[in-house]
Amino acid sequence: MTYSCGIATPHVLATAAAREAVERGGNSVDAALAAAAVLAVVYPHNTALGGDLVALIRTPDGRIACVNATGPAPRGVSRQDLAARYGDMPVTGPDTITVPGVAAGWAALHEAGAALAWPAHFTRAIEHAAATPVVRGLAEAIAGAADLIAADPGMRAVFSPGGTPLAEGGTLRQEALAGTLSTLADQGVRALYAGSVGERLAGGLRRLGSPIDTGDLRAYQAELTTPLSRTFDGHRIHTSPPNTQGLLLLQALGALAEQQVDDPLGTGAGRLATIFHHGILDRTRHLGDPRFADIDVAALLDPARLRHLAPAASPAATGRASGDTVAVVAADTDGFAVSLIQSLFDGFGAGILESGTGILMHNRGSFFSLSPGSPNVLAPGKRPAHTLMPVMATRAKQLAWVNGTMGGKAQPQIHAQLLLRLLGGDGPADAVAAPRWIVGGLELGQPEDTISMEADVAAPARASLAATGAPRTELPALSEWAGHAQSVAVHQGGALEAGSDPRSDGSAVVAIR
Repeated sequence: MTYSCGIATPHVLATAAAREAVERGGNSVDAALAAAAVLAVVYPHNTALGGDLVALIRTPDGRIACVNATGPAPRGVSRQDLAARYGDMPVTGPDTITVPGVAAGWAALHEAGAALAWPAHFTRAIEHAAATPVVRGLAEAIAGAADLIAADPGMRAVFSPGGTPLAEGGTLRQEALAGTLSTLADQGVRALYAGSVGERLAGGLRRLGSPIDTGDLRAYQAELTTPLSRTFDGHRIHTSPPNTQGLLLLQALGALAEQQVDDPLGTGAGRLATIFHHGILDRTRHLGDPRFADIDVAALLDPARLRHLAPAASPAATGRASGDTVAVVAADTDGFAVSLIQSLFDGFGAGILESGTGILMHNRGSFFSLSPGSPNVLAPGKRPAHTLMPVMATRAKQLAWVNGTMGGKAQPQIHAQLLLRLLGGDGPADAVAAPRWIVGGLELGQPEDTISMEADVAAPARASLAATGAPRTELPALSEWAGHAQSVAVHQGGALEAGSDPRSDGSAVVAIR
C-alpha cells in the first residue's frame, strides 16, 4: 500500500527536509521535527532554538494531544524591580528572555510518535547551519532590524559579518549553532537543559544581564495537555488551552454560530470584526498561566455569553500583531498528524544571540504585564500568556484539516478566516492565499479596533468593515503583516492536499514512498 504525507512549511528547505524524512521511513511527526529543526536555522528572524513551541499531535487511534513547550520566567525575576527600572515590560533585551522550550517540545513530540531515531531530525539543520542562502523574508527582516542587530555582538557577527548586513542571496553561516545542534543530536535534549550546552548558554546570558541560570533550565519540561475543542459547521475544531490564546478561536466560531452571522467573510465581515475585537479585550482581561491564574474557559465560551458579545472602549495597542513565528503542518495516511508552531515572538526575539552556543533568544517575556491585577502579571516560574495556537479539525472523528499560522496576536483571526474558507469549499492552497483582514493595532498607539485590510479584500467585506466605523488601514496584497498560514487537507477517502502561504518563503508537498 502506498504511504503518503502532506507537508506545508514557510521555507522550501524545511519542506525539503520534511520530505526527505518521509522518504527515509518517517511519518508526519518525523517530517514536522525535521522541518522545525531546519527552520530554527534558516528562518532566524521568526524562530530559533532559543524560542518556544506549541503543537497538536494526532495518533492513528484518533487521539489528539497538545504539547505545551512554552517556558516560564526565571526564578530570580522580580516584578517590582522591573517596574522600578522600566515602568512597563521592555520589548527586547535580557529581561524579556524566558526559558526556551523549543528543544523540550521537539523531544516530547519525538517520544509521542516519531518513527526515526532522534539524531536523524538534525542532519539537514546542521548542514544548513554551516552555510545557507539568505531568502527574501530573512533579508527584509535583517534590513529592518539594523539597529537591533548592531547593538548585540552575537547578532552582528552572524547577520552583519564584517559590518555588512546580509542581503538576499548572501550566505548565512552559524558555526556555533551547528556545534550546538550536533551536541543535541548526539546527547539528546538534556544537553540543553541539564548539560554542557545549557551551562554555556546560562553563563553567556548571565553575563549579558539575564537572570536565567542552570537551575531554571534543569527545572523545565514540556507539558502534555488535553486540547480545547468545540463543534462548528459539522466539524470538531481542536486547539491549545491556556496559557495560549486558542480559546479565542473557539470563542469567535461559537459567536458566529450563536449569532447566526451570514457570510462572515463578505457582508457579515463587520460583525465578525466586532467578535474579533471582543476577543482582544478578553485576552487582556482573562488570559494567563492557569497554574497561577483562575481562567474560567467554560464561562468565556458559554453560548449565552457568545450571543451578546459587545466590545467596550478600545485600549491602545501593545505592539505589532503579526508576530514572528513559523507553522509546520503535516498529516499522513497512517493517521498521524502534527500542527507545530514555534516562535521568537518579535523579529529576532530579544535581540540577543548568545555567541558561545549560537542560540538566538526569544523575547516572550515582553508579553507579561507588570500590573499586579493582571492575570498575566510577571512572577517567577510563571509562563506568559501566549499567542501560539496550533489547530486541527475533525469530521466524524476523521481528520479533516491540519492548520497553522504565523500572526502573533492575530492568530485566532487568521485561523477563523482560514477555516471559514476551507469549510466553504476552498482547497488548502487557495484558502491560505486568500485576502485577509486583521483587527488590532499593528503599531504602538493604534487602537485595538483598528482594521487592517489587504488591498485585494473583496468589496462586500470592505463595505461591511467600513460600516463598523472602526479605524481602517490598508496593507498590500499578500502582506506578511497579515501572517502566513499553512494547511493540509485530508479528503474523504484519505487523499491528501497541502497548501503553503505565498506570503512566506515556503512550499507544500505530498511526499510518497
